[in-house]
Amino acid sequence: MSLVALPFYQRRHKHFDQSYRSVQTRYLLDEYASRKRASTQASTRSLQQQSSAQSASSQSSARGATCRLCARRMSTSEEEDREHEHRYQSQAAAYGEAKRQRFLGELAQLEESVHLARTQARSKLDQYSLEHAVGDKLLWEAHAFQERMSRAPEVLVRLRSHTVWEKMSVRLCFTVQGFPTPVVQWYKDGSLICQAGEPGKYRIESNYGVHTLEINRADFDDTATYSAVATNAHGQASTNAAVVVRRFRGDEEPFHSVGLPIGLPLSSVIPHTHFDVQFLEKFGVTFRREGETVTLKCTLLVTPDLKRVQPRAEWYRDDVLVKESKWTQMFFGEGQASLCFSHLHKDDEGLYTLRIVSRGGVTDHSAFLFVRDADPLVTGAPGAPMDLQCHDANRDYVIVTWKPPNTTTESPVLGYFIDRCEVGTSNWVQCNDAPVKICKYPVTGLFEGRSYVFRVRAVNSAGISRPSRPSEAVAALDPADLQRLQAVHLEGEKEIVICQDDLEGDGQVPGPPTNVQASEVSRNYVVLSWEPPTPRGKEPLTYFVEKSAVGSGSWQRVNAPTAARSPRLAVFDLAEGTPYVFRVLSASRRGLSAPSEPSAPVQARDALAVPSAPGRVLASRNTKTSVVVQWDRPKHGEDLLGYYVDCCVAGTSLWEPCNHKPIGYNRFVVHGLSTGEQYIFRVKAVSAVGASENSQESEVIKVQAALTAPSHPYGITLLSCDGQSMTLGWKEPRFSGGSAILGYYLDKREALHKNWHEVNSSPVQDRIFTVEGLKEGLLYEFKIAAFNLAGIGQPSDPSEHFKCEAWTAPEPGPAYDLTFCEVRNTSLVMLWKAPVYTGSCPVSGYLVDFKEESAAEWRTVGEAATPHRYLKVCDLQQGHSYVFRVRAVNASGPGKPSDTSEPVFMEARPGTKDISAGVDEQGDIYLGFDCQEMTDASLFTWCKSYEEIADEDRFRVHTEGDRSRLYFKAPDKVDVGTYSVSVSDTDGVSSSFVLDEEELERLMVLSNEIKNPTIPLKSELAYEIFEKGQVRFWLQAEPLSPNASFRFIINDREVSDSETHRIKCDKSTGLIEMVMDRFTIENEGTYTVQIQDGKAKNQSSLVLIGDAFKAVLEEAEFQRREFLRKQGPHFAEYLHWDVTDECEVRLLCKVANTKKETVFKWLKDDVLYETEKLPDLERGLCELLIPKLSKKDHGEYKATLKDDRGQDVSVLEIAGKVYEDMVLAMSRVCGASASPLKVLCTPEGIRLQCFMKYYTEEMKINWYHKEAKIASSEHMRVGGSEEMAWLQICEPSEKDKGKYTFEIFDGKDKHQRSLDLSGQAFDEAFADFQQLKAAAFAEKNRGKVIGGLPDVVTIMEGKTLNLTCTVFGNPDPEVVWFKNDKDIELSEHFAVKVEQSKYVSLSIMGVTSEDSGKYSIHVKNKYGGEKIDVTVSVYKHGEKIPEVSVPQQAKPKLIPASTSAPE
Repeated sequence: MSLVALPFYQRRHKHFDQSYRSVQTRYLLDEYASRKRASTQASTRSLQQQSSAQSASSQSSARGATCRLCARRMSTSEEEDREHEHRYQSQAAAYGEAKRQRFLGELAQLEESVHLARTQARSKLDQYSLEHAVGDKLLWEAHAFQERMSRAPEVLVRLRSHTVWEKMSVRLCFTVQGFPTPVVQWYKDGSLICQAGEPGKYRIESNYGVHTLEINRADFDDTATYSAVATNAHGQASTNAAVVVRRFRGDEEPFHSVGLPIGLPLSSVIPHTHFDVQFLEKFGVTFRREGETVTLKCTLLVTPDLKRVQPRAEWYRDDVLVKESKWTQMFFGEGQASLCFSHLHKDDEGLYTLRIVSRGGVTDHSAFLFVRDADPLVTGAPGAPMDLQCHDANRDYVIVTWKPPNTTTESPVLGYFIDRCEVGTSNWVQCNDAPVKICKYPVTGLFEGRSYVFRVRAVNSAGISRPSRPSEAVAALDPADLQRLQAVHLEGEKEIVICQDDLEGDGQVPGPPTNVQASEVSRNYVVLSWEPPTPRGKEPLTYFVEKSAVGSGSWQRVNAPTAARSPRLAVFDLAEGTPYVFRVLSASRRGLSAPSEPSAPVQARDALAVPSAPGRVLASRNTKTSVVVQWDRPKHGEDLLGYYVDCCVAGTSLWEPCNHKPIGYNRFVVHGLSTGEQYIFRVKAVSAVGASENSQESEVIKVQAALTAPSHPYGITLLSCDGQSMTLGWKEPRFSGGSAILGYYLDKREALHKNWHEVNSSPVQDRIFTVEGLKEGLLYEFKIAAFNLAGIGQPSDPSEHFKCEAWTAPEPGPAYDLTFCEVRNTSLVMLWKAPVYTGSCPVSGYLVDFKEESAAEWRTVGEAATPHRYLKVCDLQQGHSYVFRVRAVNASGPGKPSDTSEPVFMEARPGTKDISAGVDEQGDIYLGFDCQEMTDASLFTWCKSYEEIADEDRFRVHTEGDRSRLYFKAPDKVDVGTYSVSVSDTDGVSSSFVLDEEELERLMVLSNEIKNPTIPLKSELAYEIFEKGQVRFWLQAEPLSPNASFRFIINDREVSDSETHRIKCDKSTGLIEMVMDRFTIENEGTYTVQIQDGKAKNQSSLVLIGDAFKAVLEEAEFQRREFLRKQGPHFAEYLHWDVTDECEVRLLCKVANTKKETVFKWLKDDVLYETEKLPDLERGLCELLIPKLSKKDHGEYKATLKDDRGQDVSVLEIAGKVYEDMVLAMSRVCGASASPLKVLCTPEGIRLQCFMKYYTEEMKINWYHKEAKIASSEHMRVGGSEEMAWLQICEPSEKDKGKYTFEIFDGKDKHQRSLDLSGQAFDEAFADFQQLKAAAFAEKNRGKVIGGLPDVVTIMEGKTLNLTCTVFGNPDPEVVWFKNDKDIELSEHFAVKVEQSKYVSLSIMGVTSEDSGKYSIHVKNKYGGEKIDVTVSVYKHGEKIPEVSVPQQAKPKLIPASTSAPE
């Protein structure tokens, strides 16, 4: 059935009854009823005829507006008047007629007043039109007159605001008139713009009153308010506009997505003010779930910005205007327009368009909002239905329709439950007991005058879905109530509104309904409709419906318990396939009408069929994340609700819904796809009956941007200039348009010139070009355009003004083509190209500078220049944007910096992949990388050390689809290094991999295993020597199968299991072994084990030749000897040593298998070494102490054991390395026990001493002064004794003050003792030194006897005795001889002789017994002296010589200086 628009009274959310009729209408109806009753009391037919004539005249004057129904009712009234004529008197009739005349008089007056008002309004309009024509003529004449006279400036066309990208040019224009001609000045944020201040930046022109300001290559700092002021002698005028310069964001595609075929209606009301509206930030395609909140917001610039007047903002979903409701809130102002959803439903899915309407036109932006199903209450349950609508509402009946959910991933919907809720309550009541299979249901049992809301739930085999969004409220009222109101035209243009019920008589049985028909037929129910009876009477009507099977002749009442109050009724429980006829009876309080005429035969069946599947599905490229899907409409697609689109990743069977609300057109843009992934699409049509079969699947399509012309190149840089030519470089376009760039075209022009001139007629392949034929000294600017298969793209913004003058600087020119790869959260890799102009000498390196985008100060990466043309910059901050530049360096210094790079945002791209290293099935080593964001123009570029790989002899690149591999043809150590890959025409997809020797070795091993399948070995062939000297050869592989075989081969000769070669194998563990009892010189050679298990093979060899064999043989012999040795007394532990806490070296050994008769001895150099204590063999431990170890203890020490069972010897030689280790061990003990440093003063200087348990010169000691190592010298002497180590500071001075450290090294640790010899400590020590020095000087220079005198002399009488000695002193000493402590008087008997003040002698001539006694010599000077006593014994001739002890050197006795120094 056709769906009609809702009546006005159903659009309001409140209860309705007859109170919606206006007060004036009720008044007119009451007046008309009273007039009617009065007229029936007229007693004469003539009065009735006169009334009828007047009524007819009134109808004629009203241009025949009275309907035939009224005429019929009037004739009926006349018949009633004649029947009841005797009941009314003439007085009542006269009163009614008078009242009628009064009412008609009032209407006539009202009509006359309206006519007069219209006449006056028409005359005023004519007068206004005449005045307006005269005013226009006078205005034109005044304008012509003013043209010939002076006037102030007047702006005719004002400036308009602009929003442009960085590096674009912008032109501001306005028109002004005035006489004399105004002078125009331009201002930027109130500051006067001067062309000379920034040559080439601004271009100002004035032509015939049109003034232009052109801003060349606008940058972010050019965002400002620009004003133009026109001034002449009569005044001034101004206009202003805003210029917004936006930075280009790399993630924003310059190509627009394909739109949907939706036409928005034209705005009915347009604001009178002209606004210039530009979007700054736009909302994009949005994905949300049911129940979430979302805000679609645009930031815009409105010029002029008027607080009280704004353009109008309109939001559309698809082609329907969105209005504020409980689900949506709108905001417009403060530079923003937003649409907020407080609780999303799938009803909200669609293409949303924001339209800003003003007199200047319409500015709009559109994007799709996807709303997917919320998580179901029961796993597997379907999504909620949507778009509930209520139709054909009546007193107790309404039809509810909805759209079915998409069940791509769920089981099919079996039916729906409809719930209703009375407005103002929260009690939901289910309307149907069994699920409804179609998306339409007649709800009955409503209460008249009440409002209801409805919701629907879907049911499948898993459960019931979430409920849909509630419908709009609908009132249970009869729309025919309004139709029964009529306007009755009276005399003139007067009319009254009456109700048809009031024209009918009271107490009348209603007539039968008419036009009974089936307005809607389905398998489950039939909706009958009919027209109420005419006349129907004033009483409320109800209806009873009867049905009858065709041919049965019997009627059955359908709604016997409850009569229908509306002329609509849904009849359920009809037998499928049986035709029925229906009739209706009217009922009122007066009685039951006759039945209506039977309807035409009606059969319960589905009037709507399931639509056929859509036709061919075609998918085409759109953007890098979306695809356009188009399809042919189904052949049988009547009453479609829309289409559902599903997608599936190629190669899988997992289908996902693309839209969650049916779309009504046969083209759809599927968003949210993965770049580079391949998809398949299918479509199904949806109607109220259900969904069609799925269409045929589309062809596989790869998600990538559609093929378009490339975007413009950028970053034009001057690389070199010789005065007649310029070398330019530039960067490739950010977007290639989906196809490889085939070349570039260059244009040039002189600065301040308008016309561009072609530079190259044929395209340039490289991004560097030398422009010839330029004039020296002129300024030039250039622009470049790229082209691909789709055509030539937009040209770049004009470059900066480059002056054509020869470069002669010694420093290099700028590096160029700065690119970035491997951008991660805190690091990136930067690459560039070498400068074309190198300066006076070659480039030696590069300096890389960087800074945050908003910072002012540049920072340099590292301290030294890098020799490479790449650099990895680390330690950056995540979430910040940085800019970079490069300076080339040669011997003359850093050169001109490169152009500043575009900002780089430090954040790893989502889904960033790394290079993987592996080995394929053929065993070839490769590095692999996948990129799903590839386009047709994308290329993989492999580099080593960031230099493109061109060595085809060593590498092979294989690319298939979005996967590329770099194969190593002959892997070797030269292949170690850093490998990187980048993918062109993407958003900077790149990665690197460090292939070190360890990883390469692992890959080579894996490659060899694949190329040569081997049995894995847990251990290679090895040998083991048993304690009896037996040799075991063994290896272990992975577990072997029972069919595995092996062979033992010795010197190319296979050996088998025998007594000499005992061989066995455990295949469950993979252990194979061979034991040889006797290993001799004849067993030298190569031992090999070969294993085979199916196709897998392996072998392991062990070479025992030369030294290796000797080692095994010696070990075997040793073990055999050890075994024999241990049969008698032997050493369990051979001689070894340690150092005791007393710094004594102790030799130790352990013995075993001894008995009482066993003899133990110590020997040194084969000489028996006696010890105080015999070893205790029962304890098994023997030791020998060596106190104060020194070089004299070098030698070979032996310990021997012997008894009748045999003997054993252990030898330890203390020399060389052993001795050094002992000294270090003693140093460890001494260092730990060393005392603090002590100060000792001597005549030579100050001595620092460190006492320890033992000290020897072999210990590694060092002395430090102020952390500087002291070498032994005349000034600083290093020495020691057994008890201490000392440092002698000879003749100390002020420079010897400071901290002194003594250090002893034990081979592992350093033991230190320190002393601060400064301040008072140094002063006291220095004073003691001075005293000792003086005493030593005196001791050195005092008088002394050097030698020559014995202590006893025996001589015979008569002999001559000479006592001679050598004396010394400085100054020369005085020598005095004494006898028995008395001076000797010189005579012939005693003679003293002094020669050279050195040699002194005393001669006694003719010695007699009287000369016996004690003789003394005193030698003295001012520093002191000494005396020596000599005892002389004289014996007579013939006497026995007295026995005396052997003469010895006489000992001197000191003579103090105080007592011996001369006066």
